[in-house]
Amino acid sequence: MCGRFTLRTPATVLTRQLLLDLGVEAPADLRPRFNIAPTQMIAAVREVSPGDRTFDWLRWGLVPSWAKDVSIGNRMVNARAETVAEKPAFRDAFRRRRCLVLADGYYEWRKEGSKKQPYYIRMADESPFAFAGLWERWSPGGSNDAVLETCTLITTDANEVTRPIHDRMPVILSPTEYVLWLNPEFRDPRALLPLLKPYEAGEMIAVPVTPYVNNPKHDDPACLKAVG
Repeated sequence: MCGRFTLRTPATVLTRQLLLDLGVEAPADLRPRFNIAPTQMIAAVREVSPGDRTFDWLRWGLVPSWAKDVSIGNRMVNARAETVAEKPAFRDAFRRRRCLVLADGYYEWRKEGSKKQPYYIRMADESPFAFAGLWERWSPGGSNDAVLETCTLITTDANEVTRPIHDRMPVILSPTEYVLWLNPEFRDPRALLPLLKPYEAGEMIAVPVTPYVNNPKHDDPACLKAVG
């Protein structure tokens, strides 16, 4: 699964390296985040209508439109690639409401005896990237008041770098896949599902970090402190 990640890349660099080709800019007041956790607002790019892309803030933990209350989102921070096209909570969003969730690293924990060792997993060159996400709109009783927009991250099998730590990893899309993934008019699962694959291991590294990151209240550079 993916339960924590980072987006610490400065707004100007994020725009230049990742967002410029998508036709959007990161807000100038985007602040570095070192320990993003479920239920928090996360940065995403959406294409609500063809060619109209926006930078948006979405609550992490997908709440389906038919849900009775938002608490279901606490269990919907990830969607498995193997079942995302059929599972009722995700299938409609998979066809119609896909997004890119912006990140530059994520955390995973490896069981070592009675303890869990946290690892920070990122691109070797520290460049930002995009997770494959799904988004939904929810409001109490289906009204147009107090609309909440939420999202989930899709996970797949681990690659060679991450497998020794955990058997799952978030789907990281390559820039050549962004256009197809974002297009809300493209709804054929046969073309979308092949995108949900492990990312190329040769471009990634995993670094053991201190248990400081275990506390989701910690959100500062100390989360990245390597062990040893």
